[in-house]
Amino acid sequence: MTSISEYIELITNKKILTFQESKDVFNVIMSGDASENQIAGFLIALKSRGESVDEISGAVSAIREKMVQIVIPENSIDIVGTGGDGFGTYNISTTVAFVLAGCGVNVAKHGNRSVSSLSGSSDILTELSVNINLSPSSLTKCIEETNICFMFAPMHHQSFKYVANTRKELGVRTIFNLLGPLCNPGNVKNHLIGVYDKKWVNPIARTLHQLGSKKAWVVHGKDGLDELTTTDKNYVTELCNGECKEFEISSTDYSINKTNISKLKGGHPKENAHELLKVLNGEKNEYRDIVLLNSSAGLLILNKCKDISEGIEIAKESIDSGNAIASLNKLIETSNKLK
Repeated sequence: MTSISEYIELITNKKILTFQESKDVFNVIMSGDASENQIAGFLIALKSRGESVDEISGAVSAIREKMVQIVIPENSIDIVGTGGDGFGTYNISTTVAFVLAGCGVNVAKHGNRSVSSLSGSSDILTELSVNINLSPSSLTKCIEETNICFMFAPMHHQSFKYVANTRKELGVRTIFNLLGPLCNPGNVKNHLIGVYDKKWVNPIARTLHQLGSKKAWVVHGKDGLDELTTTDKNYVTELCNGECKEFEISSTDYSINKTNISKLKGGHPKENAHELLKVLNGEKNEYRDIVLLNSSAGLLILNKCKDISEGIEIAKESIDSGNAIASLNKLIETSNKLK
């Protein structure tokens, strides 16, 4: 087998690794069989040359084989961002998850602690009294009973411990900043994924196709958000029927007022949890607007609406009927009964 040093040499010479070559080298890295210096050299060489779809797909395949998997309903969706956009917004995708669950959609939410904000998905859910430390079998029961479960990444991806120190020491974005949203422990086939840079919108959609996903939107806001934004236009690549289609959308096309990014900035978990509860309890504000837009995209991905406008109305009903807040309360109750 080719050594990591040889792979570094290949990449430095602009060679693009095949899917299998990438999978092989990431198997070595994620098994703890590479030194921190080797890992650092490989990641920086890859970053400097630019990561390909085959290389990302191979890495994800290696990680998926090592993760602790759970069984979930077939037509589940994950709503997740890469993080790293640097804006420190409210917990948008987490709020969207409860709105979708309130619509009767199965949401298998995968997340971690904060990356680019003061409050990651696990931080705000813990603040809301959700038990995030559930076993695989309990997670299955949770989504069956409540339409939603939260898979705390460290519980499912022990292999990431082999790269933790290197990533911390490097202090720069690497391929690993893209991999988390692609490694859902429930192996979902439907996705709404936000990325921190426009250049990744199309490659990540093509990666999902290569890995067997059915339908997805990969999105990036022109303002830099790893969400569908309400401050500017959005870049989208849709994966549907094996094809990737690129287009742009703006919230103002759907009767959602344009806002300023300052209106979406969050804080610590306690503050974000307070604001999330206000949205789920029906308060009309800029946070609600961005949640409605992203919820509509999730519904469209799952063929629960014919277009974004109809999806927004369905999302509004989930909130205003009390179904969205009920989905949160049910998750709190159920998750704390399970282990």
